[in-house]
Amino acid sequence: MLLLGFDIGGTKCAVSIGTYENGQISIEAKEGYPTDFSISAEDMCLKMVTSAKRLLNGRKCDSVGVSCGGPLDSKRGVVMSPPNLPGWDNVEVVKIIKEQLGCPVFLENDANACALAEWKFGAGRGSDNMAFMTFGTGLGAGLILDGRLYRGISDMAGEVGHIRLAPFGPVGYGKKGSFEGFCSGNGIAQLGDIIAKEYLGRGITPSYYSKEKIASAKDIAEAARNGDEAAKEVFNICGTKLGEGLSVMIDILNLERVVIGSIFTRCQDLLVPAMETVIKREALPHSANFCKILPAGLNESIGDYAAIAIALANLEEK
Repeated sequence: MLLLGFDIGGTKCAVSIGTYENGQISIEAKEGYPTDFSISAEDMCLKMVTSAKRLLNGRKCDSVGVSCGGPLDSKRGVVMSPPNLPGWDNVEVVKIIKEQLGCPVFLENDANACALAEWKFGAGRGSDNMAFMTFGTGLGAGLILDGRLYRGISDMAGEVGHIRLAPFGPVGYGKKGSFEGFCSGNGIAQLGDIIAKEYLGRGITPSYYSKEKIASAKDIAEAARNGDEAAKEVFNICGTKLGEGLSVMIDILNLERVVIGSIFTRCQDLLVPAMETVIKREALPHSANFCKILPAGLNESIGDYAAIAIALANLEEK
């Protein structure tokens, strides 16, 4: 089975091609380039189609999956003004690609695409009830419930980053103290700045602090591993809030696994102790004992698999 994946992002776009055989995906090739906002969304889609035709090299594709940030309408195949894609207003991406390639085309939001990839080929393999959490620049989730992707009535299921965990705190998803505010790359940077200023008020300058710019999550993680107390406090707070948010998800959804990507995969040593302490305290024991919290199995290559996983999952649903 020959499958294509279109990954549409606010910074870059990519087209990948893979074969599926005996339960395994093999990525043959990939072409990527920066998202070009000097041309229309339709022309950017056609540019990706040109890449797809080059990768196919005359072969017939069985299915195409398109991964894109929401909001979108997966049933109609329309991308509806995502904040990271200015000018992409009600773009009929499925229609555009299908007319050019003549094969089935399916659209999902990027968190759902990653959930499908981890469920089919990564750390969620073999489970029936799991969540995948992005934990990158922002925080979102894709949900697999009773062995099927759960989208919700308007393709908005899994927006856990919008949950408020505290009245005040770093801003994420346009909300102070949100799950995304505490548990994302942007949130950790904000939290690092807040904690640094508290330490400065006590006459202590954290090693990651600079007047010129706010330190990144990566900078703060490096400082924490080097023993910086302010940096360790940042990740203790982040891990604590991660445990609080996960406890809510575990209690409501009774999940078998939660697979977490990006920053979590790289910073487990800094996040897991506080996270586990909170889950043990907050979540129902009979639910928490059945739920494993795991790093993404596909690691940094998850983007290569995500859109292709959409193509495969939708074919299997038919």
